[in-house]
Amino acid sequence: MRINRALRIGVGAIALTLAAATATACGGGGDKSALDHAKDGKLTIGIKFDQPGLGLRNKDGSYSGFDVEVAKYVAGKLGVQPNDITFKEAPSPQRETLIENGQVDYIVATYSINDKRKEKVDFAGPYYVAGQSLLVRADNTDINGPDNLKGKKVCSVKGSTPAQNIEKNFPDTQLQTNDTYSLCLEGLRAGSWDAVTTDDIILAGYAAQSSGAFKVVGKPFTTENYGIGSKKGDKELRDKINDAIEAMIADGSWKKAFDSTVGASGYQAPQPPTVNRY
Repeated sequence: MRINRALRIGVGAIALTLAAATATACGGGGDKSALDHAKDGKLTIGIKFDQPGLGLRNKDGSYSGFDVEVAKYVAGKLGVQPNDITFKEAPSPQRETLIENGQVDYIVATYSINDKRKEKVDFAGPYYVAGQSLLVRADNTDINGPDNLKGKKVCSVKGSTPAQNIEKNFPDTQLQTNDTYSLCLEGLRAGSWDAVTTDDIILAGYAAQSSGAFKVVGKPFTTENYGIGSKKGDKELRDKINDAIEAMIADGSWKKAFDSTVGASGYQAPQPPTVNRY
């Protein structure tokens, strides 16, 4: 009898502990919105860590690139200073999960807006319009555009729009996928595949960093609208981010940010996009 009573007490204690943990997880003070975090003066923003000119974690631990500048400008409009931003790596296959789980407040990471993604997250923007292109070794003369991809090994990132496009529209191509574009570049340099494909602006940054090892070939063959991803259903946050993007374009900060990041590679700034309030 004493053993049974002890067991009942133990089980009851465990149940109470689990109930308390569940209550906390479900809104007992531990699940603030992005705007709540901004009011507290802190934000966690997802970016790429391996895209020179766009989102790059430098050797000294700092961050640079056009996406980083956009992220900081938006944060400023939400009342958060650059020193109070925590940047978190947001690889392409993990972006929706990071937003859905509340691990980031929003993502600025060459994040193409499409209907499938909009089922899971909201988008503000676009803040940039890119196009898919191809990167090859500098001595390659076989590939001059997508028409030359038949039978070729092409690398892109898992879950990315460029990878999905190759898989769907270029079935004769041998698609290889990795978690990051930096791994794709390592394989391209080693001769493991013939080309890397993603958006032209990303490839321009890699080519500029490669000291002549790579080149971008052909004209862009898609249109990619880069948006800022945020929690599904948070219209107030989405509206505020859209307002910030429009302000960045209007006051000249967008052009200044582009010229000081991607523009340093010689890539010319296009006309800023018109924000489409999705």
